[in-house]
Amino acid sequence: MAVKIRLRRMGNRNAAFYRVIVQDSRYPTTGRFIETLGWYDPKQEGNNFSLNLDRVNYWLSCGAQPSDTAKSLIKKAGSLPVEQAVSGAVTDEEVPVAAVEAEVVADEIAEEAPVAEETAEDAPAVEEATEEKN
Repeated sequence: MAVKIRLRRMGNRNAAFYRVIVQDSRYPTTGRFIETLGWYDPKQEGNNFSLNLDRVNYWLSCGAQPSDTAKSLIKKAGSLPVEQAVSGAVTDEEVPVAAVEAEVVADEIAEEAPVAEETAEDAPAVEEATEEKN
């Protein structure tokens, strides 16, 4: 089984966002994957990626072949000082602003949607009313 470390495109048009994934090369690039190793946001300034270096090193030791972009991200993450090293745990500061705004909008839509709940007391009353008519 040939395993590859690739970037999978997420996000919207003109707002690209990528996940760094491990994938079996027999599946299409948009198909299923084995594990998510991190993320990469090319439009964000400064620290625009996060990788779980422990898992990256594990997959590389298993023979995974990184794509060119994934290889450059791994190289950048490896050259960071220890205090700036990317661990794999994504902190609130690392999450892109666009992702936070999209989550807030989704939460607002969920709160506005009316919730239809039927209580257990109402259900038997409806059944009894239909039986009386028959």
